[in-house]
Amino acid sequence: MESLDSITVASDELQEDRFSRLRLIGWWDQEKLAQTKVLVVGAGALGNEIVKNLALLGFRQILIVDLDNIENSNLSRSILFRSRDIGQSKAKTAAVAAQEVFEDLVAHHLQANIIHEVGLGVFGWADLILGGLDNREARLWINRSAWKMNRPWIDGAIQGIDGLARVFLPGQPPCYECTLGETDWQILAKRMSCNLLTREEMQGGRVPTTPTISSIIAGVQVQEAVKLIHGLPVLSGKAYRFEGLHHTSDVVEYTENQECLSHETFSRIVSWTKPSSTTSLDELFKFAQHQLGAEKLTLEFSRDVIHKLVCPQCGREEEIFAPVGTVSEARGRCPQDNQMREVKNVHNYSGQGPMGARTVRSLGLPAFDVFVARSMSDEIAILMEGDRGEVLGPLAQFDDATPSAIPARSPGP
Repeated sequence: MESLDSITVASDELQEDRFSRLRLIGWWDQEKLAQTKVLVVGAGALGNEIVKNLALLGFRQILIVDLDNIENSNLSRSILFRSRDIGQSKAKTAAVAAQEVFEDLVAHHLQANIIHEVGLGVFGWADLILGGLDNREARLWINRSAWKMNRPWIDGAIQGIDGLARVFLPGQPPCYECTLGETDWQILAKRMSCNLLTREEMQGGRVPTTPTISSIIAGVQVQEAVKLIHGLPVLSGKAYRFEGLHHTSDVVEYTENQECLSHETFSRIVSWTKPSSTTSLDELFKFAQHQLGAEKLTLEFSRDVIHKLVCPQCGREEEIFAPVGTVSEARGRCPQDNQMREVKNVHNYSGQGPMGARTVRSLGLPAFDVFVARSMSDEIAILMEGDRGEVLGPLAQFDDATPSAIPARSPGP
């Protein structure tokens, strides 16, 4: 006769927890998903599906970045948004909704432009980057940032009822930039005037699409993420293409561009623990001198900065200190004589000049960013570690407790 204890044990074994069906997959490791830090860029149609899938699968650490607010037209393609959310931040709303799907998930948000307002430290924090984007410029920036910080990223693209998903691994070309052709570069060039000022008419874009193709492509993206985390084969340097009219699909294999500018990975990263808002450029320069053991060096910024606008007619100058690409053509005109002003930009500091007294944040660079210090014989990347809590919020608490679930990759060439 069975004992009461044995019956209780058998009953307990039959009880299902939230992820018991997933664990029936032989190679599945739920703890790996829980440990993986995920950066999701874009919270529109694709981003909604990506975040929803991550929450359902049991991911516990997600940072969502999106600049825009919710519009009425988003409601037909975005499962995490409701009518009451119109006018609210896409990133914040998606983060809150994801935590309602899975209460153990910690989802933080940044309402920011990924190119101009997000520091490279965010890419370094993430184990994995998932893109739900609608423009080449943002993809190119993510690609270069992911390579620099030695992180994999998974891109998705949709239009109409067609779409594609592809995986780019750091140090393993081809990368996204390798896939760009002449037409792509022409479109990228149109976003900027010859004076490095943005064209207002290129600011907003509308991509025709449906919730069905968003679901398909985001599903493939997240499935590739799960495979990557478990060390299974993925679409590295390849694209899965889905054609919705006849439901055909194929896999395209890209080739490496030997002259690609994205193939740079920081080989050594050191941390500066003061916030960028209280750190002068001179302080950071002296720290770099100490780290490299060199008096002469150059401290390179993560992105070009517009220092000033100079009117060629009246000679009037205006200090700006804003990333290139954030100043409109309209603002570029001189308020005195309406002439288009010349852009004077800066991308590094060599230890001389009044700029050294400025705080790092006042240069127009984002928090939690990375600087590269180069001497004649050596180089290091300096992470503004002091900004971590400000940028990551509640996600910062996991850094020491949960090491990366994805095996480390050696830096690329």
